Amino acid sequence: MKTIAIIPARMDSSRFPGKPLAQLLDCTMLEHVYQRVAMSKSLSATYIATCDEAIRQAATAFGAPVIMTADSHERASDRIAEATAHTDADLIVMVQGDEPMTHPSMIDTAIAPFHNDPKLECVNLTKRIDDEADFRSPNTIKVVTDQQGNALYMTRQPIPTLAPGGFGATATYKQVCIIPFTRTCLLEYSQLSPTPLECLESIDMLRLLEHGRRVRMVETEYDTQAVDTEADLARVAQLMANDPLLGKYQRI
Repeated sequence: MKTIAIIPARMDSSRFPGKPLAQLLDCTMLEHVYQRVAMSKSLSATYIATCDEAIRQAATAFGAPVIMTADSHERASDRIAEATAHTDADLIVMVQGDEPMTHPSMIDTAIAPFHNDPKLECVNLTKRIDDEADFRSPNTIKVVTDQQGNALYMTRQPIPTLAPGGFGATATYKQVCIIPFTRTCLLEYSQLSPTPLECLESIDMLRLLEHGRRVRMVETEYDTQAVDTEADLARVAQLMANDPLLGKYQRI
């Protein structure tokens, strides 16, 4: 399958306006995401999808191909569905533009299940939560799965109920926003009606779950921190300060 990555980005974030172009160490957060995703040997190409001219100009300056999209999209998945129509890819990996700690090996982990299960339509990465503050934060999307590793529900609330021993005694997991879709699934996603829980939680994947579609969760070994606030940005700057991938960026 021809596999590409698309990074959706927009300036109008309610919690952190302009965050794709926020400075993180020596470049913008968006460039970090692009550089790291583009290192994956599993991908034929990596694109940025945006409706903002400022992002287009910045992405072009650091060498990223850009697909311009409508400014009416509420969901990142709808934005990349529009962008996908301009490509011939069979498998599209959405990597959110606020995941600057993405490791290229995470792309390989996310797409591997498609080689073993031809019926799969969508995969999400997941990671055990190791900080109770993250477990209780509405910015962290929590996920619970069935015995086969398929998502049962995703929410910004702290789930599941903690065992008597408390947080440390309970395995809790978060969504990591590296999400491959088959082309068919992604284009069908954009035609499905938005769903009540999707809108209530502001979580793209709930549209698939509420329409009875399957989302496979696969655990990653890499720890990441999404950037939803300026405080997150400062935290990530500390975590990435000595990251060996920084020296491998292909700058133009």
